[in-house]
Amino acid sequence: MTVKLYIAATLDGYIADRNESLDWLFEVSGKGDNGYGKFISQIDNLIMGRHTYEWMINEIQNITHEDWPYYGKSVYVLSRQTLPDNKYVKFVLPENLQKIVKELNGNIWNVGGGETIKLFLENHLIDELQVTVAPVLLGDGIPLFPKGNYFEKLELIETTTYGQFVELHYKVK
Repeated sequence: MTVKLYIAATLDGYIADRNESLDWLFEVSGKGDNGYGKFISQIDNLIMGRHTYEWMINEIQNITHEDWPYYGKSVYVLSRQTLPDNKYVKFVLPENLQKIVKELNGNIWNVGGGETIKLFLENHLIDELQVTVAPVLLGDGIPLFPKGNYFEKLELIETTTYGQFVELHYKVK
């Protein structure tokens, strides 16, 4: 089992602008699916924050099995609110993160956003980071790595270019 962070960020380190928009990401020319298909084919489980989940649900109106991007995979949403599970996701408390990660079989994708990434890092749960850098400078927004109580040394495994994007793939030492 490997826990992976797979995410896109601007060159100045933001995952969304100050209005939580990703428009900047969709305006950059890539190549194919920018490596997403290869990545997601290796993932069995996803863990995301509630805010990311709600953003995604707002983007995909009237979800059907065909629309749900993670059909066939186990999806967990970290939430401090007690919410009922649905046919797509199971809601779990953030304080149960370590327990959940230990119980899961197969590879896990830490979908994000920033606070979820911070929680994974503070609990030393990330094994690999794949950060795709877009040639965009926002100057302000939601940071990829919020301030927190973590320190990790990384080893570069590979770099890959997809049009204007550069993917940096690191292993946590």
